[in-house]
Amino acid sequence: MKIVSTIILVVLIFLAVSSGITKIMLMQQDVDFFGKYGFSNSALIAYGAIQLIGGLLMALPKTRFAGAAIVAVTFLVSLVILLMEGNIPVSIVTVIATALLGVVMKQSWNTPRARRPRRET
Repeated sequence: MKIVSTIILVVLIFLAVSSGITKIMLMQQDVDFFGKYGFSNSALIAYGAIQLIGGLLMALPKTRFAGAAIVAVTFLVSLVILLMEGNIPVSIVTVIATALLGVVMKQSWNTPRARRPRRET
């Protein structure tokens, strides 16, 4: 099960990072798609940067929960736009990816974290 979890995590990190990079680079397909729904180029770059940062945070165990939560929110925003566009196949994939992000969040929440030593006063 550990191998499956690791594979899922790597795939989700790849999706988040690659999605973020395409938006930061202002790929024409993203500019056209998100532009129809009011995203300016600077908003699209910011949105992509948030996805990229979330994906990178997922790579580290201590920040995995926060990273997965950030990416999940960005995927949900994309899901709303995809549904408004009527793109059901990609919407289904986005729902699955978001659900898997929820699994990553649950697993990382239950993982014991290193505790900082108490300061003596």
